[in-house]
Amino acid sequence: MWNETVMKMVVVGIFETLYMTFMSSFIAYLIGLPLGVILVITDKEGIAPNPMINKVLGVIVNIVRSVPFIILLITVMPFTRWIVGTTIGSTAVIPPLILASAPYIARLVESSLKEVDYGVIEAAQSMGATTFQIIRKVLLPEAKPSLIIGSAIAITTILGYSAMAGFVGGGGLGDIAIRYGYYRKEIDIAFVTVILMVVIVQGIQELGARWMKHTDKRLH
Repeated sequence: MWNETVMKMVVVGIFETLYMTFMSSFIAYLIGLPLGVILVITDKEGIAPNPMINKVLGVIVNIVRSVPFIILLITVMPFTRWIVGTTIGSTAVIPPLILASAPYIARLVESSLKEVDYGVIEAAQSMGATTFQIIRKVLLPEAKPSLIIGSAIAITTILGYSAMAGFVGGGGLGDIAIRYGYYRKEIDIAFVTVILMVVIVQGIQELGARWMKHTDKRLH
């Protein structure tokens, strides 16, 4: 079974998995990070309280988060086809991955920002800092270690989502595991793909932990 063709397929699967995961994570953070910030500052105890915006945005985030990824993947196929021109392959998985992970990231960001000592925020306000300045110079820098750990969690979650996309021909290691391990009963190939997924996850978590330690002022 382990001929040159299969080896090339596994290598391609690794690159497809990394491509789906990191491209989706990057775009999802462009959406989820601002959403998380808005959720924090518009909270009733935030620096710019706005109950209407906070409630509407919170409901939207919770609704999207509550939809299982495999169902979301199938539901947004017409949208995916409109965006990328196809529903098959690694690129076609990116739009549903973004839709599924952006609200999750928003909640992770919200949780991280709420850990910031409110005394630091009050000090910035007393010095006349604007809302944007507080976000840029206080909230985000102070929450940086927590945000980094959250990003590692988010990326590994998105990696798991990408594996589920194999059920609809999404490509990557998940697709290989399903086609060979589930449909063809070639358990050795499925086992190797699972091991590779575990290695990638551990690598992401280790990089996240090292980066967090490097940026955490309390550890220096």
